[in-house]
Amino acid sequence: MSAMHGNRFFGLLPAGLASVVLASAAALAAESGPIPGREPGKVDAPLPAAPGPLRVCPENPRYFADPAGKAVFLAGSHTWGNLADMGKTDPPPAFDFDAYLDFLVRHHHNFFRLWTWELPRNSAGERRDRWYVSPSPWARTGPGPALDGKPRFDLTRFDVDYFGRLRDRTAAAGRRGIYVSVMLFEGYALQFSPEPWRWKADPFHPENNANGVDGDPERTGKGLAIHTLAVPAVTRIQEAYVRKVVDTVGDLDNVLFEICNEAGGYSTDWQYHMIRFVKECEAARPKKHSVGMTVQYQGGSNRVLWESPADWISPNSEAPGHDYRDDPPPADGRKVVVSDTDHLWGVGGNPAWAWKSLCRGHNLLFMDPYRYDEVEHSFTDRTQPRWDPIREAMGRARLLAERMDLARARPAGELASTGYCLAQPGSRYLVYLPQGGTASVDLSAAPGRFSAEWYDPKTGESRSAPPVEGGASRHFKPPFEGDAVLFIAAHAPGGS
Repeated sequence: MSAMHGNRFFGLLPAGLASVVLASAAALAAESGPIPGREPGKVDAPLPAAPGPLRVCPENPRYFADPAGKAVFLAGSHTWGNLADMGKTDPPPAFDFDAYLDFLVRHHHNFFRLWTWELPRNSAGERRDRWYVSPSPWARTGPGPALDGKPRFDLTRFDVDYFGRLRDRTAAAGRRGIYVSVMLFEGYALQFSPEPWRWKADPFHPENNANGVDGDPERTGKGLAIHTLAVPAVTRIQEAYVRKVVDTVGDLDNVLFEICNEAGGYSTDWQYHMIRFVKECEAARPKKHSVGMTVQYQGGSNRVLWESPADWISPNSEAPGHDYRDDPPPADGRKVVVSDTDHLWGVGGNPAWAWKSLCRGHNLLFMDPYRYDEVEHSFTDRTQPRWDPIREAMGRARLLAERMDLARARPAGELASTGYCLAQPGSRYLVYLPQGGTASVDLSAAPGRFSAEWYDPKTGESRSAPPVEGGASRHFKPPFEGDAVLFIAAHAPGGS
């Protein structure tokens, strides 16, 4: 598909309509260095702005790299209402985005998914509570009421507040050193929100838009065809929307794109098309951003992700001989893998998952309830503390990852008796001991002296260990109980 301007919109766009290109932001600052020794949980200095755009690291395609060539480890928490407000009242309460960024920085996170929602009303939670969602990508101007009693959507006009917020929040995150995966579409609610607020809430329902567009011409009552290529008029409107998103944030350095959250297995060809379309939209632009595909639900398979034209993927738990939750497979560099608990547990996970995934070459995302109270089943002004151990583990893992030269690091489970080792062979080794106890690390191919440091994943405290000589397998035992992380580094020439 080529660029879509003006009338080329199956007759739906009025002549002369073009996407508004917002003013370019100032270039973000140069690459950030490691942050050794920062007290866990303490924000003691502003983070540098996020350098980018990120591209797949040519030396080590398990990771992204910034424009200076530095490989970047991504880790962070995402939550459902961080773009459109959500709540049980209409209008829903405003999401405090500045507080959310403070929360991410406090936990040393540098990445999140920015959620979109296609249904302005849904009830996709386990309790089937009714949620109001605002704003939406398309303007509600009428004429005439939609099925929810509000003005119908005009699918040729974009909502100014939505795209202004998209721009402002993405840019604000970049200034705090945080990368943003901009979600383009959302498919879970359309499948699992019970009626009346499933298909009957969607803008492509013929009674909800003023343009005569019907996303369910076969009258299935489900509307799932909107996440396929079966309805060309819908696809053209979606392409215009995607181009608008690219025009809105495409000059920012901290952007990645994600096609869709958990549309079902029926969406494969449509998602592949949209991946290629995003890349086509950016082909003539000075900045090009990485595009991801996350696992489909239900009926999705990781094979579809591996075979896709995406730069990065988020799989489900299944892997031959492994499990992304409890024993992640070693990343092989076919794609950048962002292990996201949303696609592994829904809401769930544990700190060990973060450390195991780090040692196996994966990046990290946590589906964070944040201020959603799982007892009261409502959004509050309180961050839910039960998930702090996972939040802290991800931030601590990221700080340790920055002490590695990730462009030269690889999963090397064969070098550690625990099976969890990220190594720059001959230089640095990061080893996870899930059960504590004694671990052996094979340094037989690495002559010279090495320093050793123990890191307590539960507290963030580090303790020096006696230096060791390479050239053989060495044994290590942490000075504390429970799981542990061992960091081994070759002495610099001339060091003592």
